Amino acid sequence: MMNRNLVLYEEFVKYLIEQPALAESIPNGATLVFLPEDDPELYAANLELIEQARHDHAQVAAIRVKELVPPTRSRLIEPRLEPLAT
Repeated sequence: MMNRNLVLYEEFVKYLIEQPALAESIPNGATLVFLPEDDPELYAANLELIEQARHDHAQVAAIRVKELVPPTRSRLIEPRLEPLAT
């Protein structure tokens, strides 16, 4: 589950780079927890993390994610390796 959360985190950082205004709405010091609607197992596990953080009186912000699109392939068109003389 940690790997799935890391993928969500990485994608969220990319999203913040494109949409920096959203970063301003994240409370300082808040723990971000992802709630992926297309992954019920991770969603449930992360709900438990939210409850634990609340129990510990930590500030939490949930990031609901509808789904991840499949990774895209390279945008390069017909790359060719050209060995260079040394």
